[in-house]
Amino acid sequence: MVQPVLVFGAGGLGKLALEIFQGNGVVVYGFLDDNKSLHGELIDDVSVLGSTDDQRFLKLIGSKCQAFVAENDKRLKMDLVGMLNEKRKVMPVNAIHPNAYLSSSASMGYGNLISAGVVVNAHASLGNHGILHAQCTIDYEVSMKDYVEVGAGSIVGSEVSIGAGVFIGAGATLVSGVTIGDHARIGAGSVVISDVAENQTLFGNPAQKVADK
Repeated sequence: MVQPVLVFGAGGLGKLALEIFQGNGVVVYGFLDDNKSLHGELIDDVSVLGSTDDQRFLKLIGSKCQAFVAENDKRLKMDLVGMLNEKRKVMPVNAIHPNAYLSSSASMGYGNLISAGVVVNAHASLGNHGILHAQCTIDYEVSMKDYVEVGAGSIVGSEVSIGAGVFIGAGATLVSGVTIGDHARIGAGSVVISDVAENQTLFGNPAQKVADK
């Protein structure tokens, strides 16, 4: 039997995670969120129990429940993951929508959110704590590091290499074989036809450098 999940973050991403877990028959124990105005509120009959540092609930992780971090703020997400690793000796679980397709030969780490209609093709490799939004396609032999976010409807072509912390906006296209450096940002609807250096921001068709991060 799968343990219940405690979700960190009660915003939009947390609500999506709730739907995914419930769609897979996994009980969500509750939410933790630092917005005190949400404490005691119900989200689809699941309670916002307290703050992310509330020891009453943190002590349950690893023994009676699992954890998932549903935060868009990358630094906050990294802090929460670090806390779970250090204090609870656990990694967050994956939240994979039942309507996503993951090839049996694909691999992934921990703490990823895979939304509805996502396709991850043969021998693709996903890191930890990524977010793949609805209807995006990760083609065969793509390599993706940690904390990558891919926007809805984006297409990542075969054999693309994506560094850590990369953001890819909705509807973007990365042609096969390009390399995207760590912490680069690709604007919505952009078409990337050549390698992107780390920390660069690109936009357009074809995508052009906007500014260093």
